[in-house]
Amino acid sequence: MDAMTERAVDDHEDEPSGATRPHPQETEWETLIRQIARGNQQALGSFYDTTSSVVYGLAIRILGNSATAEEVTLDVYTQVWRQAAGFNAQRGTPSAWLVMLTRSRALDRLRMSRHEEQHLATLSATLSPIALTTPEESSLVGERRRLIQAALDELPVEQRQVLELVYFSGLSHSEIAARLDVPPGTVKTRLRLGLAKLRMLLGVLVE
Repeated sequence: MDAMTERAVDDHEDEPSGATRPHPQETEWETLIRQIARGNQQALGSFYDTTSSVVYGLAIRILGNSATAEEVTLDVYTQVWRQAAGFNAQRGTPSAWLVMLTRSRALDRLRMSRHEEQHLATLSATLSPIALTTPEESSLVGERRRLIQAALDELPVEQRQVLELVYFSGLSHSEIAARLDVPPGTVKTRLRLGLAKLRMLLGVLVE
């Protein structure tokens, strides 16, 4: 992506659709989007090659994590493939459309990551050793731990394994991916599904 094209995308972040004359590259991108809408995978590849650096750059500014930004970038182009037929040049340029898609996907991922961290913190605090001053406290915490462990045992092995590596071993998503020899996106999917199942099994206990 050349500097002029990057400036064109930055301009679209600050100005209303249609406020500026599209860069000549935008016309080429519109053509590619129309081809993508007809199922042309080569056009999608060309569109990705000429625009992905801008999508990734915006994603990493929002998320601050290269692995997650890469996942969001792939998500954006999957969405482009599915929704190309809905693109309307009258409402904005291709670069403005990409900025909108990227912001939406990145902010969704950011909110999702925060929810995951909150639930993991709750589980970790419940299962971690703490000082107990009364028999009642000991009984309550013991029951909570028993319920959570029973719920963990109900999860598919791969989901339980990821959860245990996160809050027992304190490993990051990328470290878990390396240990299990799976993509980071697979780790996050298993973690997300595992937390959803735990919430269903335990209700307010993990809220």
